[in-house]
Parts: sequence; C-alpha cells; structure tokens
Amino acid sequence: MPPPSPTCALGPPFVTPLVKRGDSELDAHGKEALNFQISMLIYNVVAAVFCLILVGFVFLAVLWVLNAVFVIIASIQASEGKFYRYPITIRFIQ
Repeated sequence: MPPPSPTCALGPPFVTPLVKRGDSELDAHGKEALNFQISMLIYNVVAAVFCLILVGFVFLAVLWVLNAVFVIIASIQASEGKFYRYPITIRFIQ
C-alpha cells in the first residue's frame, strides 16, 4: 500500500477555522499545521524532481517519516494545551 499523499493533510487546517471562529489558540495551531503541511508539500515536490536522478527516493522516505512523527508530537502537545512549533517549517501564514 502506498504511503498517504502529503496533500491529504491540508484539509483539516482549512476546515478547523470554519468550525471554531474566534479561538486564538486554535487559530495559532491551525496556522502552524497549515504552514508545516505546505512546507512538506514543497519538500516532496523537490524530492520528486530528485527521483529522476534516483536520489529523491531516500529523501521522500525521510520526509514521510518526519511528517508522521512531527504530526504525532504536535497532536500530543495540542491535547495537553501546549503550542508546538514544527521544525523545518517555512512560515507562509502569520
């Protein structure tokens, strides 16, 4: 079974602000998650280009593992009421 697409994680950060408007903590978590997923999408596109020269396959595998680990860590931190800043994230949305 192929690993899930990195774009499938872009949905929740877009939907969450529509459900609970006015919650600044939820807004901050959503922006951080959205920035992380956009960054991961960019990194995956770059890795896909490098797959043409057979180097990107390792990079893709590392990105998928990092994506899963960072999302799990962020979920645990958020459930405890703590804010989590994803590493390797380009912050497009402030």
